[in-house]
Amino acid sequence: MSAGRLVRLAETDRPALRFSLDGSAREALAGDTVLTAILSVAPALRRSEFGQEGRAGFCLMGACQDCWVWQEEGPRIRACSTPLAEGMRLLTEAPGTWP
Repeated sequence: MSAGRLVRLAETDRPALRFSLDGSAREALAGDTVLTAILSVAPALRRSEFGQEGRAGFCLMGACQDCWVWQEEGPRIRACSTPLAEGMRLLTEAPGTWP
């Protein structure tokens, strides 16, 4: 994956949290949302349902449903309002078992 869309300028001394994004080990900081964690290490949150364009969230407050990502075990979450937790296993595309 290429560089992230977000560049952290402050609060760099928070403890690191490890998570997995599409099977790759990544790190973010305690207190980050899933959206911030992903955009700190990736150029987009996920692809659009209607094309190959990258999506990066829209409203950033849980109202528009543009920031859905999936947990490896299947449940879909809103990245903008879900706090990152140590060991989360996230996917940018729906798993094969997801409706």
